[in-house]
Amino acid sequence: MEENNAFEVLIIGGSYAGLSAALTLGRSRRKTIIIDSGEPCNSASPKAHNLLTHDGSSPAEITAIGKAQVLMYPSIEFKTGKATQINRALQKFEVVLESGEKYLAKKIVLATGIRDQFPAIDGFAECWGKTVIHCPYCHGFELKDRPTAIFANGEIALNFAKLVYNLTKDITILTNGKKMFSASTLNKFKERNIRLIEARVARIIEKNGAIEALLFEDGSSIKVAAMYAGLSITQHSDIPEKIGCEMDDQGLIKVDSAQQTSIKGIFACGDNSAMRSLSVAIKTGMIAGGFINSELCEENF
Repeated sequence: MEENNAFEVLIIGGSYAGLSAALTLGRSRRKTIIIDSGEPCNSASPKAHNLLTHDGSSPAEITAIGKAQVLMYPSIEFKTGKATQINRALQKFEVVLESGEKYLAKKIVLATGIRDQFPAIDGFAECWGKTVIHCPYCHGFELKDRPTAIFANGEIALNFAKLVYNLTKDITILTNGKKMFSASTLNKFKERNIRLIEARVARIIEKNGAIEALLFEDGSSIKVAAMYAGLSITQHSDIPEKIGCEMDDQGLIKVDSAQQTSIKGIFACGDNSAMRSLSVAIKTGMIAGGFINSELCEENF
């Protein structure tokens, strides 16, 4: 393999976590390449919130600033492409791209993100990240004091209700089937005038991503301005599973305090292994980059 395809560190994923790791590595003069497919999971959101100094900026704008700053460091390279496989190669890892290109690296950073599993409801995808949302911290303030639905059941719905009740008192929980709550929880909902609907959602009536109404399979409908949704997630890339990284019961990659996975030399950061938050993604990327540099220093000294 050509020498210019050999690196100390290869980062798969060039969004917040990957760029944060690269910044730390670039400042440590580590020969690093970022492989990015250009498919961030927050691309549907027009604005990012709860990120200090960038509250209200667009996700693409924040990423562009980060990328420009990272690439000011001469040891960092950026490659647009999709990594599909990692192979062990003696004391290094070989990363294969969809194009067939191959790269070698001593350390790997998986900043590959997650993918949300949308229900088969017309209009859901069009509203995602705008008025169908997953996080009160990321989107709740902008939708405060408006009629709001919670598309979830059981413990997840209860947790959402506790958080959302501080933002609006006009709440309807959509269990999308038989409700699964204890008598004491149902009593709490009743005391707070939180409504429950068990009918299944058939369609979201929307315009340019703004919810106008929710239509149910029984023909009824309600008007809301926002809907929180507790969705299942999968790993955005199948690489962690293919190479054998251990996962937790939520489907996230298990990492230690250094962001190292169950495979020595492979680290993970961002949404694929931590709480879903821009701040956390940046933090875990920095931790991964710092520990990788420390390991390389130790190995080379």
